[in-house]
Amino acid sequence: MNTQESATAPQAGPGPESRLDTVEIVTGPAPDAAVIWLHGLGADGHDFEPIVPQLLWPGAPDIRFVFPHAPVRPVTINGGMQMRAWYDIVEMSLNRDQDQQGIAQSIEQSTALIERERRRGIDPSRIVLAGFSQGGAISVQAALRYPETLAGLVALSTYLLNDSELENNRHEANRELPVFVGHGTADPMVPCMLGEQVTGRLRGLGHAVEWHSYPMMHAVCPQEINDLAKWLQKCLA
Repeated sequence: MNTQESATAPQAGPGPESRLDTVEIVTGPAPDAAVIWLHGLGADGHDFEPIVPQLLWPGAPDIRFVFPHAPVRPVTINGGMQMRAWYDIVEMSLNRDQDQQGIAQSIEQSTALIERERRRGIDPSRIVLAGFSQGGAISVQAALRYPETLAGLVALSTYLLNDSELENNRHEANRELPVFVGHGTADPMVPCMLGEQVTGRLRGLGHAVEWHSYPMMHAVCPQEINDLAKWLQKCLA
């Protein structure tokens, strides 16, 4: 039987700016796989913690789910309000990659989380990088750049950053990385066409992308979680 433990752990990195606090759930005593999941704008690492039991399957291996808290920073489109964000969003437009410094920092922090799992004994081929909305945009960038083959990438209700540089920034190790993309057809914040764009772009680069759309807004739904659990089983069983 799977057991769950929740803990907050500091992220060790090359400097204080690369350290993230994380919420962790371990589904068994000897995890040999990990899912690192980045939340969306204004949320925190507890946001997707409750769905962990629904992501498991009979006979699932022991998995460590890592939910980092994004840094607190002012967000321009929200009047400069301080909130957890992976980078600043300067204006509501299809071009959301204006804050290159924040994006680069979050890619580095996500990479540091993968490295920590390696130090804790998880092979990169057993690590899935996931994210929702703004966190999904960073997950795409970090996963494709990682220099060792990962198990998979999950991009939920999200969009592409730095699209023109995506192919050149990819690492050979993850050129065939499997990807799960899910999006709500009634999403008012990140239109569904942006999720379709993610799917088309990654398929064009040679990735095996499993695309799902759902009658929902900017959220996740039970069917999406069920589909994601089946996909995770293929990647990690």
